[in-house]
Amino acid sequence: MKVAVIHAPGEIRLDTHEIPKPGPNDVVVKVAACGICGSDITYAKLGGLAGPGAPMPIGHELAGTIAAVGANIRSAACGQRVIVNPYPNQIGNGGPEGAFADYVLVRDPLREHDTLLAIPDNVSMEHAALAEPLAVALHGVNRAEPQPGQKVAVFGAGPIGLGAVVGLRRRGVEDIVVIDYSPFRLERARRLGARATINPAESDVRKALGELHGTQRHFTGMDVVGTDAFLDMAGAPPLIPSIIEMCRMGARIVVTAVYSIPVPIDMRMMLAKEITLAMAIGYPVEFPEIVEMLSTGAIDLEPMISHRFGFSDFPQAFATARDPQHSAKVMVTFP
Repeated sequence: MKVAVIHAPGEIRLDTHEIPKPGPNDVVVKVAACGICGSDITYAKLGGLAGPGAPMPIGHELAGTIAAVGANIRSAACGQRVIVNPYPNQIGNGGPEGAFADYVLVRDPLREHDTLLAIPDNVSMEHAALAEPLAVALHGVNRAEPQPGQKVAVFGAGPIGLGAVVGLRRRGVEDIVVIDYSPFRLERARRLGARATINPAESDVRKALGELHGTQRHFTGMDVVGTDAFLDMAGAPPLIPSIIEMCRMGARIVVTAVYSIPVPIDMRMMLAKEITLAMAIGYPVEFPEIVEMLSTGAIDLEPMISHRFGFSDFPQAFATARDPQHSAKVMVTFP
């Protein structure tokens, strides 16, 4: 079988491996769909987590069908459609397996709860493969503690930012404004349910947010925007300082984006406004809720997927995902 493996910075090969066989406590999943994540692109740029010279298989947003089970497995069966939670085995994140492969070995899935989640019958494999980024986004939403009727700004309309729109709608929030430089992605945010979008190349973000969410006068005499929560799914270094400067008293800021350099924070302004700054990583409890949400079909997730490629066209798929102006979730499918 073929496996996508990083060998050096910017160098990904489709290596030939033996089809894995399960140990007594393992299962083997025939991969049907796997999304390309921003972290995959970062790993490729760096040459892997351990640095150049240590080959690293990638791919962790997967859905597929169980193809083989170990002798001790009783709660899963061949032919069962499953979403794999990659976290327990670090699939595609530094572990020995990656999901850009025809088959993937899932080690000891019973050791951790919710490693294998059954795909509802009415959910396609491609939409099931969105569960992992949707869970990341929902965790960021949950850290913001949004309430129906509140006003939320989402910075970044990549797959996680788009997933945040889905998560906010699930929490009953309707006044969602998404900010991004890509008209392609902003159009998808509106299709998913964003009330409005702002392109910083065309509009002053603070002024536009003030017009959409209203303005208030802080006790220091400055005018601030009435947005209740800000979700940073973009990771631009100037962003957090600008949010701190424009936000209202008691606003919440949640950072899901990964920053590669330190960012200065005005602690006096944080104090004067009693700002809550929270970080969000992974999905401690969100995966099962996402699967339940998928089963309802309440939100059309199709706008999240911008491109589809077969695994044989993986280099083209990866090149497409590297273009943030003209792609959202790039989905790789397997025969």
